[in-house]
Amino acid sequence: MSRLVPAAFTALTTLLVPTLHAQTTANAALTRQVFVAESTFAASLANRDTAAFAKLVSPEAVFFGQKSVMRGKAAVVAGWRPLFEEATPPFSWKPEAIEVLDSGNLALSSGPVYGRDGKQFGVFSSIWRREPDGTWRVIFDKGCPVCNCEKGT
Repeated sequence: MSRLVPAAFTALTTLLVPTLHAQTTANAALTRQVFVAESTFAASLANRDTAAFAKLVSPEAVFFGQKSVMRGKAAVVAGWRPLFEEATPPFSWKPEAIEVLDSGNLALSSGPVYGRDGKQFGVFSSIWRREPDGTWRVIFDKGCPVCNCEKGT
């Protein structure tokens, strides 16, 4: 019996380790794809490119604004249009944390939001969905003020 346990462990790890490595590698590639999509999304505002912005918004998108919730791509693009019309972007953001489901179909990205002065004033969270053609599009987006909570509480 005592020899059986190490043999079973060895057999199990021999079978599982390649699978876990493959999942990790696939997840890393998907995480990179979401990072690029989120960075491209942020660049669309910085570059004043509403067409690039719209390409990354899902037809089913739900974006939380300061005063209302925008539902659907048309409403999101219309709601954000004034932000693209200003001479300089009113804010910028960048992804810092990205997690992709093991299924590879949904991802969360979040990170800081900066004002024109370069100071962080908020954080964003976006949910991305991978479409059948492999394109990532935002389905949910919400920003919040920076938490001034003490760490550990």
